[in-house]
Amino acid sequence: MSELPEAPFKNPRADHGFKGRTCSIESVGSYVPEKVLTNADLEKIVDTTDEWITSRTGIKERRIAADDEATSDLGAKASLMAMERAGISPDEIDLVICATITPDMPFPSTACLIQEKIGAHGAAAFDLEAACSGFIYGIEIAQQFIMSRTYNCVLVVGAEKLSSIIDWKDRNTCVLFGDGAGAVIMRNRDGAHGLLTAKMGADGRKANILSMPGGGSLNPASTDSINSRLHYLRMDGKEVYKNAVTAMCRSAKEVLKRCELSAEDIKLVIPHQANKRIIDAVGDRLGAKPEQVYMNLQKYGNTSAASVAIALDEAVSEGHIQRGDLILIMVFGAGLTWGAAVIEW
Repeated sequence: MSELPEAPFKNPRADHGFKGRTCSIESVGSYVPEKVLTNADLEKIVDTTDEWITSRTGIKERRIAADDEATSDLGAKASLMAMERAGISPDEIDLVICATITPDMPFPSTACLIQEKIGAHGAAAFDLEAACSGFIYGIEIAQQFIMSRTYNCVLVVGAEKLSSIIDWKDRNTCVLFGDGAGAVIMRNRDGAHGLLTAKMGADGRKANILSMPGGGSLNPASTDSINSRLHYLRMDGKEVYKNAVTAMCRSAKEVLKRCELSAEDIKLVIPHQANKRIIDAVGDRLGAKPEQVYMNLQKYGNTSAASVAIALDEAVSEGHIQRGDLILIMVFGAGLTWGAAVIEW
C-alpha cells in the first residue's frame, strides 16, 4: 500500500496505530421507479393538501415501484450502475451487503437475490436492518472487511420498497415515504484516505416510536394482525423529530471532532432525507451554510436506507463533489438507530 499523502485533517485510524488498508467509495449508483406520486395525487387518496405536506415536510413528490418490482430489482439496478462506473465485473465483487427494512421476503436475504441478478455468484451476501441508518452501518461494516484484507471489493446497497408497508389511510405517514435504491462500490484506492471515521448508535428503549409491529415472530400474520393493521409502518412524528435532530447532531459533532474538523472544512453535508425541518435544524446546529447542505427529498421523500445513497449519487452527478473533497453524512432511523461519517471523496 502506498503512503498516504499529507492532509489538512486528522486521520483517526492512523493516529491509533492503524496499519491496515484504507477504504474508499470507488463509485456510486442509484435507481428510482418511473411512477411519480405527487402531493396532488395524495389529495385524492387522503384528507391532505399540497400546502400541508410541503410546509411540514418539504416533500413535493415521491416514486412508487410497480407491483411486480421488488426491493431486489431496485437494488440490482442501482448496483449495476455503480459497477459500470467503477469498471468492475461481477466476479470482482467479494461481498454484497444490502441494507433494507422491506426485503423481498423474510428469507433468503435480499442481498442474495441482488447477488444473483447482477451475476456476482462468487460473492458472500447478507442483509442488515438498521432502517434509515442502514447505509452508514453498511459502509462501516464494509470498511472492516477491506481494512482487514478479508475482502478487496464490497458492494453496499440501500434499497427500499416502502410503498409496500405504508398505510395509505394514514395521512400522517403515507405522505412521507417513497421507493428507491442506491449502491456504492467500496475498495482500497492508493493514496486516498477514504472513509476517515464513522459513528454508529442505537437506543432500543425507544423502539416503539417507529415500527411495523406485524409480520415477525411476535405478531405473525393472522386474521387479527391484518384486521388490526399491524403490517403497516407506525410512527410518532413528534418523538421522531426530537430524537432525530439530537442524535444526528451529536454523532456528526463526534466524527468532526475525531478528525479535528469544523463544518467550514466540509464541502458537502448529506443528511438523511426525511423531513426539511429536520435537515434545516441539523444544519443550523452544526453551523453549516445552506449551500453546504444537500437536499433532494422534495423529489423522492424518505427512502429509508436508500436515502443518503441516492442523494450522494445525485450530488456527485451534479458536480457538487470532486475527488479529495470532504463530505459529512448523517442518518437516523427506527431502532432507534443513528450514525455519521466523514469521508474524503
